[in-house]
Amino acid sequence: MLRISVIGTGYLGATHAAGMAELGFEVLGVDNNPAKAAALSAGQVPFHEPGLPELLAGHVAGGRLRFGTSLIAAAEFADVHFLCVGTPPGPNGAADLSQLYAALDGLVPHLTRNCLIVGKSTVPVGTAEALTDRIAALAPEGISVDLAWNPEFLREGHAVYDTLHPNRLVFGVTTPDAEWALRQVYTTPIAAGSPVVITNLPTAELIKVSANAFLATKISFINAMAELCDIAGADVTLLAEALGHDDRIGHKFLGAGLGYGGGCLPKDVRALIARATELGAGESVDFLRDIDAVNLRRRERVVRETLDLLGGENRARGRVGVLGAAFKPLSDDVRDSPALDVARQLRAAGVEVTVFDPAATVPARAVAPQLVFAATPAAALHEADVVLHLTEWREFRELDPVFLRTVARGRTIIDARNTLDPEPWLSAGWDFRALGRLVEPRTPAARLAAPAAPRRDQLLDATLPQPSPLTRLRARVRRTA
Repeated sequence: MLRISVIGTGYLGATHAAGMAELGFEVLGVDNNPAKAAALSAGQVPFHEPGLPELLAGHVAGGRLRFGTSLIAAAEFADVHFLCVGTPPGPNGAADLSQLYAALDGLVPHLTRNCLIVGKSTVPVGTAEALTDRIAALAPEGISVDLAWNPEFLREGHAVYDTLHPNRLVFGVTTPDAEWALRQVYTTPIAAGSPVVITNLPTAELIKVSANAFLATKISFINAMAELCDIAGADVTLLAEALGHDDRIGHKFLGAGLGYGGGCLPKDVRALIARATELGAGESVDFLRDIDAVNLRRRERVVRETLDLLGGENRARGRVGVLGAAFKPLSDDVRDSPALDVARQLRAAGVEVTVFDPAATVPARAVAPQLVFAATPAAALHEADVVLHLTEWREFRELDPVFLRTVARGRTIIDARNTLDPEPWLSAGWDFRALGRLVEPRTPAARLAAPAAPRRDQLLDATLPQPSPLTRLRARVRRTA
């Protein structure tokens, strides 16, 4: 059986290494961070991903999966090498490929047998061609090395399932041997029905960033409609529901709210713009600049509305309780998190901000030490003038608005994710606000007063036979004829 190395053991690499072990392969994970390699070797996952700690620890204990720091050991060990290193954005949005080149420089000169190197990192189109030339220059004499590209499509919070049951497999290859090796690696999911797309290297490189750019476009479209709904008095949640019933559109990614974030969509949209511009095709993706602008505008909208509620930008003693720091639920990823960005902008405006997140407190505190982090939702909302719901964790849908009314100082909540049920909050006396969503406000009298008793004449009228809607319609038609 083929032996596999996974180079780079961040979110993608650690998940892929554990998944390959689960598929039956002997796997060596390599990272240039000794502390990370040591933690993984002890079966400890340094980030939040449901199901991964159990999977990884089980295969480490069983001996099928191990971790280290030596690329030389990987070169001697594996038949297939997966490149899973980071490609973070540079100053102009273009991907920084330094980790990718460093991995090749440390691996290829030490190869001892013919092998396949597989890129999984998200890269600008044309990268694989440049890497092919570099591999040819570095490979020892007599060693044949193929390069393939196999982009990942993991959803944070569902990455283990997506690794073991991919909804599609893309193989960017140049030789039949490379395709054969990848089919051996993915024998189990292919047999279970995962479709395989065989293509060339540039197409494989473009597929991942194109998918993310399309999803970003869909999210920003519905958020642009939410802006229009706010002005026109329409409800974006019902608009999205109606659109989703069109099978050409579908319901997914039509949740209007605070917008997208994380380590993929924002980075990939900006990287695609940068690469298209480098290739002389910048006009072809100009619309993506507007997509990015709409997304950032959602954060500004929440900040502006919160400051207005607190009395404007000069409000010095306002206090805000924030529910959520991660960019999405089931994750502790705070990269380009809309929730954390809103919290930091409010703090920069002089507002006291306290944040609670079920999983992301540690990474959020590391990048936003100016914020206060609480251990419970109630502690985050203590004496808050305004409450912001910024990450759609299930736990937040289960909060008790009646109890939280006794904790907070103010009575206003902004549901920036449009996922809370407004009824319990309204019934508990909250001023419930959402983005692009119609929520019927209630006056204190309407909330607290008992229904008025019907007058005697109303009771008498109720006993009389009432004309049917059809009768009334016919009468109107006769009067206008």
